[in-house]
Amino acid sequence: MGKELPTDILFDQFLQKATALKADIELIRVLKARVYKIAEANVLIRAASTPTGNGSYFFGLNYIHAEELANLDNPFISFICGSIENTVILPAQILFDHLPNISHDRNGEYKIVLDYDLNIVLKGRGNRLDCKPFINSWSLLLSPPKLLGEKNSVEESLHSVIQGRLLEIGNIRGYRTYCPNKSKKFNGKSLAEIATLEKCPPLQFSDYDILRQIDVLWFKEKGQRFLPVNAFEVEISTGTWPGVGRMATLIDYKDVGLYVISDDSKKYNQIMNTFYEYRNRYKHVQTDVIADLYSVELQLKELRYQIGL
Repeated sequence: MGKELPTDILFDQFLQKATALKADIELIRVLKARVYKIAEANVLIRAASTPTGNGSYFFGLNYIHAEELANLDNPFISFICGSIENTVILPAQILFDHLPNISHDRNGEYKIVLDYDLNIVLKGRGNRLDCKPFINSWSLLLSPPKLLGEKNSVEESLHSVIQGRLLEIGNIRGYRTYCPNKSKKFNGKSLAEIATLEKCPPLQFSDYDILRQIDVLWFKEKGQRFLPVNAFEVEISTGTWPGVGRMATLIDYKDVGLYVISDDSKKYNQIMNTFYEYRNRYKHVQTDVIADLYSVELQLKELRYQIGL
């Protein structure tokens, strides 16, 4: 299989190979996973230097990382198996579609095993995902399939991912959920399909035109009425102020949680210092925390289903 090298050297060799192909390379810093934009592709790189006793290679893959990757434009995951000459460059959606047939632990860590022939091992005796067409498929990174529909930046994709996660969490908890971005997608579904409310319910003490623009809303259904529970504004590349301003339309609802989701705590604090009278009404949450909460909610949902409780 070629000379085995430490994983950090294999990783560097992958980037050197991509550079030699005259591909522009950029680390995507807004994601928790180590993903690179290479030419028109977004690539998560995994490396294993030493095979197991039966010649297979083991890779850990967190579900949250896989999901964020799969929601980017032209996503790929690369498995370097002991040598740069034995690299599987797989369209991420193919792996994502097969995750239910791959073992994982309670923390959402998937155990990806590539056998001696560099095929991914699936549940069931002798069951494999054929990866032969993707061994050393460097050309896919340079000329990925053309996208159908609108092209999204990484920031736009991550914004939709966080909205989708917030909608799913609200749904799991039994709330009615609303999102204004109808066409944006999360895990292959439009956000309109995930939200349980097609239209934003009007509220007596809120400006409806502003209310319906808030990124995500959770409501309790009480008879013919909808009572607001939580509001969320996701700020990835935009300023924090517009989101804070939109959620201010709910200030008169004292029990409603107002959440700004971003990784820029400095900008948040600067904004809230000018909005001091209502500072205690708002909460700032890092994007990673939403990812962790979403993961736990999914695990709890699965556990409840398994035990029927």
